[in-house]
Amino acid sequence: MTNYYEIRHTVGFEETNLVGNVYYVNYLRWQGRCREMFLKENAPSVLLDLQDDLKLFTLKVECEFFSEITLFDELSVRMRLEELTQTQIQFSFDYVKVTGGQEVLVAKGRQRIACMRGPNTNTVPSRVPDDLRKALAPYAEAPALARAGLGG
Repeated sequence: MTNYYEIRHTVGFEETNLVGNVYYVNYLRWQGRCREMFLKENAPSVLLDLQDDLKLFTLKVECEFFSEITLFDELSVRMRLEELTQTQIQFSFDYVKVTGGQEVLVAKGRQRIACMRGPNTNTVPSRVPDDLRKALAPYAEAPALARAGLGG
């Protein structure tokens, strides 16, 4: 079993620039898409909670690029739990180009989010929901498991 959550993506025209390579902002979009699909498939109760008063505030995103990808490249975006505290989650992302069974790491990213609750004018930090903690456990890197008390 893999310890990452994965979405597959084929690069389209709208994601490339005039030179023909992928415009950098798309890597951040794919992080968001990966996170959304994870919630849809693994923690649907959290999606319901988001319709109530739970908010997932993105505090930080980053991406480091190693090589370019272009139109119609097949991409695997792989998300892992890097850190889990009482109120925050940090994910790591690997962007892997997949060609004919060969895999090449083209970029790495990171994203930190905070769980908040309350009205927009008065949000306060909130514990990461238990359903989300449970859903994330299989995707944790070893140090994250230890820090979060999720097993060994």
